[in-house]
Amino acid sequence: MNNALRNRWNPYVVGIGIGVLSWIVFAGFGKAIGTSTTLAKTAGLATAIVAPQHVEANTYYAKYFNPPKKHMFDWQFFLVIAMPVGAYIAAKLARPTKPYKTSVPPLWEQRFGPSKLKRYTAAFLGGVIMLFGARMAGGCTSGHGISGGLQLALGSWTFFFAMFGSGVITAFLLFGLKPVSQPSI
Repeated sequence: MNNALRNRWNPYVVGIGIGVLSWIVFAGFGKAIGTSTTLAKTAGLATAIVAPQHVEANTYYAKYFNPPKKHMFDWQFFLVIAMPVGAYIAAKLARPTKPYKTSVPPLWEQRFGPSKLKRYTAAFLGGVIMLFGARMAGGCTSGHGISGGLQLALGSWTFFFAMFGSGVITAFLLFGLKPVSQPSI
């Protein structure tokens, strides 16, 4: 296991771990791994505090809150809560040779400057756009990319290629086509 945990996790070990987690979720809960539904449920719950009639009449929220009542704090909610904890533990187990303490990636800094606020704002807006698209598509990167992909679902593979293709296009639009020297981290 030590070879897999040098500077970063071995992608094969991570892939096997995700596959095992998918089996556990399928076997234990009869569901595929996904996380974006938790945010939709949380938004519906917060809205219900100030406008319960709106949530009851809204067809989008109805599938989460109208009878039969579904549990707000289900396995997916705890998965979302546990993800930052798991990421922290994984980072500590990876034992990088040099601590990664930069808040602004070097490539971003070369193109847009060293402002943390600009970097965090762009990352937040990117996340909002990604989540909005995930809810429109009825599934997130983990729902389509992992669960749908391992089931060989055509829609999920279509999503997967569209996501990576749009990521490549976005990277070229943001950083240009000229090669940029990468400073060492």
